[in-house]
Amino acid sequence: MTDKMKNLVVRTLTGIAFVIVLAGGIVWGSLSFQLLFALITGLSVWEFCHIVNQRDDVLVNRPICTVAGVYLFLAVSGFCSGLTPASVFVPYLLSVVYLLASELYLKSEHALNNWAFTMMSQMYVALPFATLNVLAFQPEASYSLGVAYNYMLPLSVFVFLWASDSGAYCFGSLLGRHKLFPRISPNKSWEGSIGGGLVAIAASQVFACFDAGLNRWEWLGAALVVAVFGTWGDLVESLLKRQLGLKDSGHILPGHGGMLDRFDSSLLAIPATAIYLYTLTLWT
Repeated sequence: MTDKMKNLVVRTLTGIAFVIVLAGGIVWGSLSFQLLFALITGLSVWEFCHIVNQRDDVLVNRPICTVAGVYLFLAVSGFCSGLTPASVFVPYLLSVVYLLASELYLKSEHALNNWAFTMMSQMYVALPFATLNVLAFQPEASYSLGVAYNYMLPLSVFVFLWASDSGAYCFGSLLGRHKLFPRISPNKSWEGSIGGGLVAIAASQVFACFDAGLNRWEWLGAALVVAVFGTWGDLVESLLKRQLGLKDSGHILPGHGGMLDRFDSSLLAIPATAIYLYTLTLWT
């Protein structure tokens, strides 16, 4: 077996395992969802801090940033599920204050860079994963706590992203002529992005058959939001890696790179979907 074939086999097996673990963790129940994404948040923040610390002019506190990111996810999860009061966020706020104030005593020549990348680890990585709880825990009058865990919305984000990526690859390979962002990602085309959006829309109509929480047009809108912001999320991470001079963000997933490489699209798609749902609520 050639090296190219071995890499393809490893990439395929890793991809299948990734989909099974991610989808299974979401569908299994609220506890598996919380544990899985707390772990994903921690690994992603840790990886982000590692790659930015490779710069000579950056030094962020990787352990504290990672613990703070995981705590933020769990705090939002507890708050959205109705298990904890708003005061659960106090320790997280104290950690942010510490990360800012500690630079006063470290005497770093690049304090501004340290602050910027420290806050980016929380805003760019930790916060989007925490926002996934907004999709997972929805108001339910018949439930004793007033909310219930519904796996359909968080699952749909990732299914739409996978559908969009697959569609973009197929349409882009066959029809791609006009570059989308050649400066950042020369392989992406307008034809591929449009094709990916159409495949995501098709997937949304399957969800509409199984979940009456949104009607068909609302599911269609959700798919478009995920496809558009997922593309931007992919491009943002590509720009980040270009700025840092990296090909992959890590090597934790054989054949697929790092955590940020796998979740780059979702980092913008998740909060955008939450905003979309809140907008629908205001309209109704």
